[in-house]
Amino acid sequence: MQVPLYQAKAEFFRMLGHPVRIRVLELLQNGPVPVRDLLAAIDVEASNLSQQLAVLRRSGIVVSIRDGATVSYALAGGDVADLLRAARRILTELLAGQSELLAELRQLGPQTDGARARSTAGDRPGRVVADRAGADRP
Repeated sequence: MQVPLYQAKAEFFRMLGHPVRIRVLELLQNGPVPVRDLLAAIDVEASNLSQQLAVLRRSGIVVSIRDGATVSYALAGGDVADLLRAARRILTELLAGQSELLAELRQLGPQTDGARARSTAGDRPGRVVADRAGADRP
């Protein structure tokens, strides 16, 4: 039985859903990296890193390269690096929107006890109207 595409995508994103795996993928964007360098760059136990590398390897998005006693890892293709860049752009936009909201909240300053939500002409009597910050006032 074939897995629906949306389910395969969900499983793919679940596989990516671990901070160590994301960090490994970020470090591999510029080419192969020896395991010892990954360990130095990521503050985890060697066994934990090994487990996370195994998950990435089984998924097929990284490959291991052995050169004598040195084992390195590399991205299996450039699409993963593109995905990480897209995620960075999306997060940057989301956080920029949040920082704009935070700046607006700080600009408004603390509300006094006498400040009440204003009702507009179209509102029913007694209805509470949310202020720009999204807080409801009685």
